[in-house]
Amino acid sequence: MNPRLLLPALLAATTTLLTAPAPATAAQLGTPTPHFHEYVALGDSWSADVTVLGIDHTYAPSGCAQSTWNYPKQVAARLGVRTFRDATCGGATTVEMTAPQNVGHVPLLAQGVNPAQFDRLTPTTDLVTVGIGGNDVGLADTALGCLNPLPAPLAAPCRSRFAEPGGKDLMSRRIAAAKSRISGVLTGIHQRSPRATVLVVDYLAGVADDHGCYPLVPILDEDLAWFGARLRELNGMLASAAREGGATFVDTYRGSVGHDVCAPDGTRWVEGLAPLSSHPVGPAVPFHPNRLGADHQAATVLQTLGS
Repeated sequence: MNPRLLLPALLAATTTLLTAPAPATAAQLGTPTPHFHEYVALGDSWSADVTVLGIDHTYAPSGCAQSTWNYPKQVAARLGVRTFRDATCGGATTVEMTAPQNVGHVPLLAQGVNPAQFDRLTPTTDLVTVGIGGNDVGLADTALGCLNPLPAPLAAPCRSRFAEPGGKDLMSRRIAAAKSRISGVLTGIHQRSPRATVLVVDYLAGVADDHGCYPLVPILDEDLAWFGARLRELNGMLASAAREGGATFVDTYRGSVGHDVCAPDGTRWVEGLAPLSSHPVGPAVPFHPNRLGADHQAATVLQTLGS
């Protein structure tokens, strides 16, 4: 999801802290004989596991804010693949699969452009993960738009702004419309890498179904419930597109229930509004997975692969 509204101020204040321990090597993790040899990771900020600390620019410009511990890097290390390319980038949409993404807007980081993510695919690529769609439907902007300085009943719920005539919901309509774009992404992957096993990775359970935590996360309970329903709807669309598009769906949502933005520190896998985390310790990107979330994503991908 889109960190463009959140990263600049945080990064400007913490540029000197952009180092972190390298991820565990395949040898340290006891890697078995690899089943895959050329792995390409595609996706947005929830696949890049964007960070303020520990930014890795090995595979993409610093402005993409890839973390050193994101799930693609963990999966690549565990599988011991010979060739790995991580194209994931904060703010990416399906458009950036075939078009370059200018990430020079992030202050004090290396200016540059992330090439079209599909440019990393080759005919010999045999594993692809892709996590995309949240920015296409405006998920991050919607969450930020639901922030409310007043509690209920003084404040009006933000969900009312998405109501359409006939009882339809604007976000639901956006999600349904995005399915053709996800299908197009899968078609493009298969065309460029016909031998590849393709995994569609969904979004973690960032909010709870039945409660909020106002004012810690200043979104009304009913708006969080509505937002959570749209998140499940998005994941359902991704599962359907994967099934119809010759890909395997990776369900990170189900195992992450109870680890949402309102969970206590140490249990929380998706950070709330406060731009701080203890996993790792330091500044964090609000409403994005922390390292615990990335660990769960990696474990679920590996479990899906049978590794």
